[in-house]
Amino acid sequence: MELRQLQYFVHVARMQHVTKAAEELHVAQSAVSRQIHRLEEELGVRLFMQRGRNVQLTPVGQLFLKRAEGILEDLDRAVNEIHEFLDPEVGEIRLGFPHSLGIHLIPQVIAEFRAKHPNVKFRFRQGMFPSLIRDVLEAEVDLAFISPMPDKTDQVCGEVVLTENLFAILPANHPLAKEPEIDLAQLKDDTFVLFRSGYSLRPIVWEACRAAGFIPKIGFEGEETDTIRGLVAAGMGVSLLPEMALSHTSTFMPAIVRLKEPGVNRTIALIRRAGEKPSTVVRLFHDFLIHYFNEHYRPR
Repeated sequence: MELRQLQYFVHVARMQHVTKAAEELHVAQSAVSRQIHRLEEELGVRLFMQRGRNVQLTPVGQLFLKRAEGILEDLDRAVNEIHEFLDPEVGEIRLGFPHSLGIHLIPQVIAEFRAKHPNVKFRFRQGMFPSLIRDVLEAEVDLAFISPMPDKTDQVCGEVVLTENLFAILPANHPLAKEPEIDLAQLKDDTFVLFRSGYSLRPIVWEACRAAGFIPKIGFEGEETDTIRGLVAAGMGVSLLPEMALSHTSTFMPAIVRLKEPGVNRTIALIRRAGEKPSTVVRLFHDFLIHYFNEHYRPR
């Protein structure tokens, strides 16, 4: 069995099309077909079955795919470890984060890190709380920012790196729009624009309203901070957003009003897989992040 056969097999399995896989691999279709055929002969099983112009994995092919992907991932890690041993300033970091951090924080920290380590590459994945946890556990990412910190588990570890306040955002013509600060209970009769279920900010806002003595009336739901902010600015309701999501301004902005103490906040944690030794470049970036947040976001 050759490494090339595994690589061709995985590409065909992912694309479900021999020709498209060959184009992505920059080889002839016949070469891909020939290697897949040899692999099937060596294993003594059929890995694919024809479905029109596409191909589909057989049950045994699905089983073999998981193992083949694992072998190729282990090989990639081994090659990266050798490169990093020879030069710790190169390598790739796979980072996960929620959308609300991608507006300002992530570009800022990456730019500062790459100013010191210009040869390090990044691969990003955005997602909601459940998908980010899954990406960490399935080794799709090396590190992930997540909110809130997951409950204690043997599978992930990490630390809270940031606590930020949430602000009320209101249409510009709202009666409370020019107030320096308000009680959350003052919005009990308003319609709320919230993130849809699955986003970590939704339960934070929901529980804050409940603690203030009311259940929010939901008029609209969105998936991105820009959408929430735009709907509020358009007069569709009110909402709460973290300070970081409000740092980017535009010509179409809602009024931003501070909430009276104790206020509402969210925590941001940096997590990784527990019990696994990260690569040199990932450790370098992790240590940079811890120092960065201690330096720039430590409570005064």
